[in-house]
Amino acid sequence: MTPSLTWLDPEEPFPPVADSWDHDSPAPGLLAAGATLDVWRLKAAYANGIFPWFSQGQPILWWSPDPRMVLFPAEFKLHHSLRKTIKRFRTLPSCEVRIDSDFSAVINACSSSPRSGQNGTWIVPAMIEAYEKLHEAGTAHSIETWVDGQLVGGLYCISIGKAVFGESMFAKVTDASKVALAALVGLCRTQGVDMIDCQQNTGHLASLGGREISRAQFLSNVHEARSHDGLDWTFKPVYWDSLLSSPSSA
Repeated sequence: MTPSLTWLDPEEPFPPVADSWDHDSPAPGLLAAGATLDVWRLKAAYANGIFPWFSQGQPILWWSPDPRMVLFPAEFKLHHSLRKTIKRFRTLPSCEVRIDSDFSAVINACSSSPRSGQNGTWIVPAMIEAYEKLHEAGTAHSIETWVDGQLVGGLYCISIGKAVFGESMFAKVTDASKVALAALVGLCRTQGVDMIDCQQNTGHLASLGGREISRAQFLSNVHEARSHDGLDWTFKPVYWDSLLSSPSSA
């Protein structure tokens, strides 16, 4: 039998994440529906381990899965080919990483990128508008890969204190999104961020060191990290140093 689902009024707080649908339900991790995508609502969601995810034509759906896919920056797998690419980015003037240079272009590119096994996108126009406002509020950020003055890859994420929540990536050339992720990992390592939220398990993230942890552990980490001062969202070459000093993975 399908469990009941909480429908939120615009000002209504989220229910406890323990109320999320379990593994035997049609949608494990589903917590609630409705409400709005206002900046304050999105901040409250991420601060409590909740995120929106829905398709065009659906109501706003809120999720808090258990287990949770995360990437610990200390466990990032820097494969040999990616190490070579980063070294090239570090030395060639035509290659650069930028932060928050063109958030709108990044989220729109993520929205239009084809995904294996998916028809359409969950980054619908309402989501784009909401996250652009979150970016203007200083909570959403883009890490961007540029070659010859052209945006070729990147990702966007949410940051509350030292809690970082990855959202989506895109690449127009090989390894462009991985370079952006590596830059984010370097930023996190340098500034004492212990965990990057990846939301759901994918083979791609697992190949880079991502793994699942319990929701309880995830929430404990988030609650501790969000109490710290915010991060410096400026790209610095030292971010590469923190990666290149680590041994390569096969």
